[in-house]
Amino acid sequence: MIKIIVDCFGGDHSPIANVDGALSALEKNQDLYLILTGDETALRAALDGKSYDAARLEVVHAPQVITCDDKPTDAIRMKRDSSMMKGIMMLRDCDDIAGLVSIGSTGALVTGALVRLGRLKGVIRPTFCPILPTMTGGIVGVCDSGANVEVDAAMLRQFAIMASLYLENVYGITSPRTALLNVGVEPGKGDALRQEAYGLLQETECVNFTGNMESRDLLSGNHDIVVCDGFSGNVLTKTTEGTALEMLKLLKGKIYSRLKYKIGALLMKQMFTEIKDFMNYQNYGGSVLLGTSKVVVKGHGSAKAVSVEKCIEQAYKMELSGLGPKIEAELAKYEHYEE
Repeated sequence: MIKIIVDCFGGDHSPIANVDGALSALEKNQDLYLILTGDETALRAALDGKSYDAARLEVVHAPQVITCDDKPTDAIRMKRDSSMMKGIMMLRDCDDIAGLVSIGSTGALVTGALVRLGRLKGVIRPTFCPILPTMTGGIVGVCDSGANVEVDAAMLRQFAIMASLYLENVYGITSPRTALLNVGVEPGKGDALRQEAYGLLQETECVNFTGNMESRDLLSGNHDIVVCDGFSGNVLTKTTEGTALEMLKLLKGKIYSRLKYKIGALLMKQMFTEIKDFMNYQNYGGSVLLGTSKVVVKGHGSAKAVSVEKCIEQAYKMELSGLGPKIEAELAKYEHYEE
């Protein structure tokens, strides 16, 4: 049985989305056990009237909520009875609990995970790795997408190693093609950091390094992983998601602007539905935090039930694949290894 904690507060649609997503994941995975943290009265109300296996679902009372207005360092000290911190402490103290899923404050989650859980052996800094769809029907991971604004070349190499193992073990992508985000595709492009990282990635046998990648090529399907610092990765990911959403709005507006467009859209309704589902980030789960001692998955603050379910699925597969020990074993082969 794989036990996963679901922090049920802190999101735009909490706790309903968290509870509904949890129940859906529970139904689809018979060896999954979920622990819901949050205000017990609200959680029981959200569960009321719904069908689920009560033997595989537990509710832990945590009356406080960490909001995005809370300073992360203060939140993890002052709100120990919050749904997030209660979950993190349980994850740390219970060997039989595999991971945590949260759609709450990113800063508090990262800070709490680093301070209370710690890193896998050899990891310099844990990193976020969200998944986006590509134009060829595949996926691409962006690593890092916000956990580390300032990095060095050794950290970028570790990001590539951890992300490669993640996509291989969780998504079944053999030897994922890994690129370095840069201002041009030529080997000599970029600042000193990018040039040093380029050299290190070329020397890393476990990484299928394909060279530099410009941001416009993110969704092309030519790459499975893009390695970058957290600042660039966060801008890249949010710009891409935002552009997709705005394009859908533009398309919808144009369709309703003329009668002939409406008639044409009616004939193409199935295609538009498929495109909408393809471009909807809710269908791709959250950002896994690679490098922490236990599994942590951060979902979008606006996550709905389907997204929460996908986040739980990510955590489930990470634990099932034994990803943590594999990361430790691979990192031990390279310099900058830390005890």
